[in-house]
Amino acid sequence: MADAPKIKVYISSISSNMETKKQQQDIFFKLSSKKIAYEEIDVSQDGNLQKMREKMGEGHEKALAPQIFHEDTYLGNYEAFNNAVEAEIMNDFLKL
Repeated sequence: MADAPKIKVYISSISSNMETKKQQQDIFFKLSSKKIAYEEIDVSQDGNLQKMREKMGEGHEKALAPQIFHEDTYLGNYEAFNNAVEAEIMNDFLKL
C-alpha cells in the first residue's frame, strides 16, 4: 500500500473567483509535472475551512484557499509556492 501524500493542498471547489481557480490549477499542474503526490482537501466540505485555519495558526483567521501544507505543517499560500517555483526551490519549500 502506498504512503499517503505528504503534501496537502486546501482548495475551494465552489469558488466563483477566477483567480483562485487559476491558482489552484497552477499548483496542481506544477506538482503533477514533478510527479509529486498531493491530497486535495476541499474547504467547502466538512468544516475543512476551520481546520485549515486552525492548522495555520494565529493571524490566519480569514485565510482562504489555496493553502499548502506538508502533512500538518503550514508552508504557505499560492504566492509563496509560486515564488519557490520561480526560484527553483520548490522541493525545499515543500520540505521534500
